[in-house]
Amino acid sequence: MSEAAGRDARAHFTSDEVAALLALRRDLHRAPELSWKEHGTAATLEAALRSFGAREVRRVADTGVIARIPGQDPGAPVIALRGDIDALPIHEETGLDFASQTPGVMHACGHDVHATWTIGAGMLLARSPARGDVLLVLQPAEEVGSGAVAILDSGVLEGVAAIFGGHVDRRFAVGEVIAEAGALAASADTFTIALTGRGAHGARPHEGADPIVCAAAIVTALQTIVSRRIDPAAPGVVTVGTIHAGTAPNVIPERATLTGTLRAMDPATRQRLADEVERIAGGIGAAHGVAVAVHVERGTPPIVNPAREAGWAREAATRALGMGAVVPFGITNMGGEDFAFYLERMPGAFLRIGAREAGGERIAAHSPRFYADDGAIFVGAAVLAECARVAARALAPGGDTIGAGISPGR
Repeated sequence: MSEAAGRDARAHFTSDEVAALLALRRDLHRAPELSWKEHGTAATLEAALRSFGAREVRRVADTGVIARIPGQDPGAPVIALRGDIDALPIHEETGLDFASQTPGVMHACGHDVHATWTIGAGMLLARSPARGDVLLVLQPAEEVGSGAVAILDSGVLEGVAAIFGGHVDRRFAVGEVIAEAGALAASADTFTIALTGRGAHGARPHEGADPIVCAAAIVTALQTIVSRRIDPAAPGVVTVGTIHAGTAPNVIPERATLTGTLRAMDPATRQRLADEVERIAGGIGAAHGVAVAVHVERGTPPIVNPAREAGWAREAATRALGMGAVVPFGITNMGGEDFAFYLERMPGAFLRIGAREAGGERIAAHSPRFYADDGAIFVGAAVLAECARVAARALAPGGDTIGAGISPGR
């Protein structure tokens, strides 16, 4: 089914559009840019938008780009489609003939495909419009969790009735789409634990208060938060990612610092994780005679798709790809995604789009070997364009989703 669905999605485009989208994906992949540095990426995307007649193309939030695709009725609800555009500080090892030409930077999370399928969705909507206008949002800085907030703060989404987006996923084949209600991604908070002890000679530890021994005890104890303090039915992660301390093997330092990440799927668990990190670190510090300062920085909230909007996305995927395209997620995803900030402000849904070619392996995102198959471009574009059509029709006064856009079973 998945290969057929991938071919079917490509069939929604003319041969010239297919060639243009493939060329765009390669241009973006060869020239990746880190968060808040996507100036060349933005210029490439502006040119792509203008090439098929998108209107009101302009920069927002410094390196972001938006454009408007007119709908059938200027008074109908406006729908937004979001694609993120930034890359990661990873050296590419895919061996692709269009691999990154920027040492130490690559599209290891598929944002080159997300940007390209947003352009593709615009092409489809320009030819077969939704009931209302569609705003294409090419968002910077997803990888650092601040791009969505900057887009929201710019005011460009005022009046938008719903927003849709998606992410490539090599755990699923091209042509498979996850459009489920409920939790789809976790909150992503970070913590810093600063320990201040009393330095001493390494040969006379009794004269000091060792922050390294204290740090080791804290790392071990933090692992009991999920295993002993969180309901087993509630997903949670506590990971210590860095430890910094010391300057010499025979010196007990004054200070040590730990940093890490906290992941949860619901607000109560999210708060419990933060509270427990502070409680445990403080208690162990007191036992070791070491001063402890804990700071938890709130990051992206969890993505929780509402039932109504997820239903629109499921209908859109079925209409665009045919019966059987929508598959169950079957995974607890503790990764974060700043699309969650949009869903705190407006209706919408986030999808996972299969990106594994036939016979391909399941390569993890953020790996130096990660890439998304080209077929995902056309699936993502067709499904997101249809999300805009279905949602605009459903949100219009007296609206329904019958007869919107692409016919089922194509």
